[in-house]
Amino acid sequence: MKIICIGRNYTEHIKELANERPSDPVVFLKPDTSILLKKQPFFIPDFSDDIHHEVEILVKINRIGKHIDKKFAHKYYDEIGLGIDFTARDLQAKLKEKGLPWEKAKAFDGAAVVGEWLHKEQFSDVNDIDFRLEKNGTVVQKGNTSFMLWKIDELLEYVSKYFTLKIGDIIFTGTPAGVGRVATNDKLIGYVGERRLFSITVK
Repeated sequence: MKIICIGRNYTEHIKELANERPSDPVVFLKPDTSILLKKQPFFIPDFSDDIHHEVEILVKINRIGKHIDKKFAHKYYDEIGLGIDFTARDLQAKLKEKGLPWEKAKAFDGAAVVGEWLHKEQFSDVNDIDFRLEKNGTVVQKGNTSFMLWKIDELLEYVSKYFTLKIGDIIFTGTPAGVGRVATNDKLIGYVGERRLFSITVK
């Protein structure tokens, strides 16, 4: 399986990092080794002093697809989840300055939190899903999929032009504003609506 991540998909997040609004989705990959194991804490890696949380709605692919038309994209997933794209912001900044790939800052071991999954039939509209991240009891990020620049079905259409989607692949759909640094002993809890989908401790 592979993890396909979308960057810069919420306007306010683009603004907070002073990035340019892209004309197409920004796509990068994480290996399966980046998935944080269930019930394990997130350990801050020794190569970064500025790890940021980025909470995101996830989509799990349920059939093989290539060149998927947007109008058929809904048939290629039936589970919605929530996760965190951990980012070594200091390392990412250095890589971006040199025009180098982001993988060392985005795809390291444990950099992808994948919470529980919900069947999409639980949602009246996948383009109107509220989600949030709490850090130590305080809401630090909140968003709604209606604010995505590219909605879920549009992302599947775009991504499948370049990568064959396979059963079990996960798409991270982008993060809203409010990303920030994590510190030792932080408790991060992610919610879709009022349903808690993950809870992790930072070490």
